[in-house]
Amino acid sequence: MRKTVFTLIGCLLVVLSVTGQPAVVTMNNSALRLSWKNGAAGWQLAHIAVNRQQRWQSLPHASGEYTLLYSATKPDNKPLSLYDKSGKPLVFPEPQYRYIIPVWESALSPVPMNTAGTALHFYPAAVTKAADGSLSFTGENSTAIVTARWGFDAAFPGDICVTMLLRAKATGYYSLATPTLATMEEQDLQWAGIPGYFQSNHIEKDFIKAYAYMQGIPDKPVIVRERTATTLAPFISTRGQLTLAVIPAPGTARDPWEKDQRSNSNWQLGLSLMNRKAALTPTAYHPVLGEKGSYLQKGDTVSFVFRYSLQPADWYTVYKHAVNDIYRFPGFLSLKKTKQSLTSRILRMHHYLVDDSTSMWKVENYKGVNIGAQAYLGGVYGAEKDAFKNSDYGAMWMLANITQDSVLQRTRLPYARNFKLMQQEQQPGFFQGAAAGQYYLSKSRRFTEEWGPYVEPIGTTYYMMMDIGNVLLFNPHDTTLQRALRTAADRLLAWMGPDGNWAVAYDHASGKPMFTEVEDLRPTFYGLLIAYKMLGDKKYLYAAKKGADWYIANATEKGCFLGVCGDARFVPDFATGQSAGALLELYETTKEARYRAAAIQTAKLYTTSVYTQPVPSVEKKLVNGRQREDWEISQAGLSFEHGGIMGSANHRGPIALASHAGLFVRMFGLTRDSLFLNMARAAALGRDAFVDSATSVASYYWDAMNKGAGPYPHHAWWQVGWITDYLLSEIQLRAAGNVTFPHGFITPKVGPHQTYGFAPGKVYGTTADLLLREDMLQGAGPYLDYYCAISRKEKKLFLLLLNNSHLPLKDTLRVNYDKVLPGKLLRPKNAVYLHKGTQQAANVIQAFPLAIAPYGLSIIAINYEL
Repeated sequence: MRKTVFTLIGCLLVVLSVTGQPAVVTMNNSALRLSWKNGAAGWQLAHIAVNRQQRWQSLPHASGEYTLLYSATKPDNKPLSLYDKSGKPLVFPEPQYRYIIPVWESALSPVPMNTAGTALHFYPAAVTKAADGSLSFTGENSTAIVTARWGFDAAFPGDICVTMLLRAKATGYYSLATPTLATMEEQDLQWAGIPGYFQSNHIEKDFIKAYAYMQGIPDKPVIVRERTATTLAPFISTRGQLTLAVIPAPGTARDPWEKDQRSNSNWQLGLSLMNRKAALTPTAYHPVLGEKGSYLQKGDTVSFVFRYSLQPADWYTVYKHAVNDIYRFPGFLSLKKTKQSLTSRILRMHHYLVDDSTSMWKVENYKGVNIGAQAYLGGVYGAEKDAFKNSDYGAMWMLANITQDSVLQRTRLPYARNFKLMQQEQQPGFFQGAAAGQYYLSKSRRFTEEWGPYVEPIGTTYYMMMDIGNVLLFNPHDTTLQRALRTAADRLLAWMGPDGNWAVAYDHASGKPMFTEVEDLRPTFYGLLIAYKMLGDKKYLYAAKKGADWYIANATEKGCFLGVCGDARFVPDFATGQSAGALLELYETTKEARYRAAAIQTAKLYTTSVYTQPVPSVEKKLVNGRQREDWEISQAGLSFEHGGIMGSANHRGPIALASHAGLFVRMFGLTRDSLFLNMARAAALGRDAFVDSATSVASYYWDAMNKGAGPYPHHAWWQVGWITDYLLSEIQLRAAGNVTFPHGFITPKVGPHQTYGFAPGKVYGTTADLLLREDMLQGAGPYLDYYCAISRKEKKLFLLLLNNSHLPLKDTLRVNYDKVLPGKLLRPKNAVYLHKGTQQAANVIQAFPLAIAPYGLSIIAINYEL
């Protein structure tokens, strides 16, 4: 006769069988149901169900298996060999890619390849219940005793919090893996990702394409480092519309600057989309075998705290939960203390850029034409420290026009224009109309590409069509530039494949395609949209749409992208952000909804290029001999140049060049998704620790801190460009569309910011031109960012004032009217505050009292006479 005892305490049901039959324990709450059975192997997870609108949906392939990695000796770091399909050793990357070879070889060593040590798999032998309903499982083998406490998070019902504790029974190296909650079949995979590494809807059998280029999910259980994982949350979504993520507790991963020096390369947390048996399941490892904290003497202990999040939602919902709720990203803004406004930085960089010595401006004669650009001291193919280039042509013409600076207009723009014209390949043939190269080498008197003798179709989009298009917005009657644009557009059209795609590059000598193992998953199509908008020929629009449609199907829908940095062999980078901007602009032109949807989806994917970890704090740290608080140097909010296995973020961390900030503000305007807005502000505001006090130019890489432009003096133009784009996007957003200025085209290479100032905009219905003058406003503190606009016809001056703080701003602002228009003195007649279509008399014309709400906008309209 069988006898079964049932005990129910809180959300825990324990079923005990005294006849040797399997016992059962369950955990239930409003969102999840889990049950374990005790069999011959131990306590196995038998069933998982998720509450979807009052109906319970099962997650197949429940497991509950634990894995412990152990090695008596420290694992070696010798890279494993890779072979092609015929069994021949693969040479990748090629020897000239000296920057990325070390990180690639490191990523092929046994620990990241998940072949190191011995994997001990087991199910717990015992379980106990606590008064709060949590379960504690215990398992033991010859090397260790492992206990794991499981309990629901009261604040987030879809989350199961787990605390694991390992006690060593033998001396050696240990790594705890998160237990396998459930596995997924490949055919059930809808989407999977590790933010900063992988994001795709399929398993990719080509290991280099998946592992190096992040195009598809690798078919091996690789373990990646936290240093380029932007959010610590590997996740998998099923076709049944369930998403499972593993989210390690904040503080588990490495701190990139622990105390007084860079510690970015420490490895304390490993992330994977497979368990050691190569079954699909989000997995985390801590400590990492052979790394800090993994060596234990007999009797030593180590713990690992994490959570599972299982929701009837898409990947983006669960990813945002990790970002906002667990890593508390929105709270970062409340820590920020700004020392210099962004507007002040623009005005200070203006000085830097007109100074030949600080900006390293050079003029050279090439084929009888004087061409001008800035010195470039980074690595360039064939250079002898003689390379120079221009960066953001739109920002150059914009700043010259908005400030009416005669130095820029006289000594920069004409020679930069000549540089652009001479940069185009003129000889008839296969390359006619293309960009001859980004850089000019003065000693060998030739243009060249950054990392080899090849020509990229996207280089024609970048260095011919984007730049020329932006200049033509300011100089629409420049027929020479118009011809150059048409020649470039026709070259791009001729290179376009029948499906709407392009080759990655062509060998300069033979004209044969190069890098054929990957596809041109970049916004090359955007150049044809520019050609249509500037030249009016519909064949360019038709081709742009065809290229965009191919891109959406092969890049956005698969989560597969390619980058534009030759020194990193085109691993995905900020070109993904540009793609979102290009698709949005195509939507603005065509009004076809699919381009709007694709732009938003691409932008969502690009949010995973922005760090949200570690959680910023006020902990005191020493940085280059100066005390700073942790939040000041935080990586959170910054995007990387390129991440993944081979990107520069492995060595140098993210970048301070926040080209995406304006686009993300616009994306918030479209979607009301706060992640976009928080990421834009986190990147843009309070980043003084990265700004050189002498020039107001920010460092490019995070690890350089405040050393300024360094070998990249041309980056200041990009900084003027992205800051302006961000500020004007914030103004438009906060004015609910009542203050708008027409945008130009995206800048080449570094991201999606756009140019302005070539045409008047509208300020509550009044046509006005953008205006920025040094010393025009007095009393503008570090939290008050501003742009100005003027209607010369109606004699109105507008002050567009932003409070870029989470606290209210109260101040008094004075206007120096003799600084508004060169050689003229404005005489103010009266002024009003504009707000949501209403006017309030200011009753002053000089010292304007300000009271601006947190992240608010104040507009002052001043009527004047001359």
